[in-house]
Amino acid sequence: MNGAVQEMIDLLQMEQIEENLFRAQNGPGNHVFGGQVLGQAIVAASKTVENRHLHSIHAYFLRRGDPERPILFDVDRIRDGRSFTTRRVVGIQHGRAIFNMSSSFQVEEGGLEHQSDMPDVPPPDDLPSDGDIYRKMAKDDPSYRRFAHRFEVIDSRQVEGIQMLPREGRQAREPRKNTWLRCREELPDDHTVHLSFLAYMSDLDFMAVSMQPHGPSMKGYRIQGASLDHALWFHRPFRADEWLLFSKESPTAARARGFVRGHVFNRDGELVASASQECLIRLREREHSVAG
Repeated sequence: MNGAVQEMIDLLQMEQIEENLFRAQNGPGNHVFGGQVLGQAIVAASKTVENRHLHSIHAYFLRRGDPERPILFDVDRIRDGRSFTTRRVVGIQHGRAIFNMSSSFQVEEGGLEHQSDMPDVPPPDDLPSDGDIYRKMAKDDPSYRRFAHRFEVIDSRQVEGIQMLPREGRQAREPRKNTWLRCREELPDDHTVHLSFLAYMSDLDFMAVSMQPHGPSMKGYRIQGASLDHALWFHRPFRADEWLLFSKESPTAARARGFVRGHVFNRDGELVASASQECLIRLREREHSVAG
């Protein structure tokens, strides 16, 4: 297995300190990636639940994480009902909460079904890899290196050819984007691992969609960007090591915040998950910077 994927799997194998308290390490880099924290929080919550399936998470990123310190995840067993189980997870560093997540689990049930259609897009095999593109970009601009590790874990391919970071002078585009995603290696047959990897992938290229209409408007500025909250709903079983289409749109941006939502389909066209995020997209004056 490629070392970056194994490292991510290892990051999910957190240490249990007390019955409801877990300690997790951080991946490489000079900042804590929100997708990593989402995945770890899912594992922490799942360790306190048996025989039920995670169907939704709602998370807030409260403070910037410290990449040099482990994260403590404190799980509150809020409710254990006959059909649903609720857990609250708080991520803690330096004695303060940096992250808060509510999660809900459900017993296996059947019932009515319908779904939206999957967009008609080219298959991933016909598209270039983001990893290759960003490695080339990093040769000219070292600031792109901070993203390189993520593409060693995830194979990401843009349908419209729009890369993650809008740069100064880039043309305005519609706030819509389709991205094929999968883990680069086969993952263990542990559904919690696949849920965690999808959470990781869902934060890879979300915020940038809200900035796509504003390329020319950002000339002369940098973006102070951050995920403010993140929600995921898991509709049907899936594997994160098989191709998934993440179809995203940003219906609005206002008051230094962008809102993005998306649907995740497998290659058979089944809608397996949905996501939404509100993000900080604050303009800061500075020449020749990268949007974060």
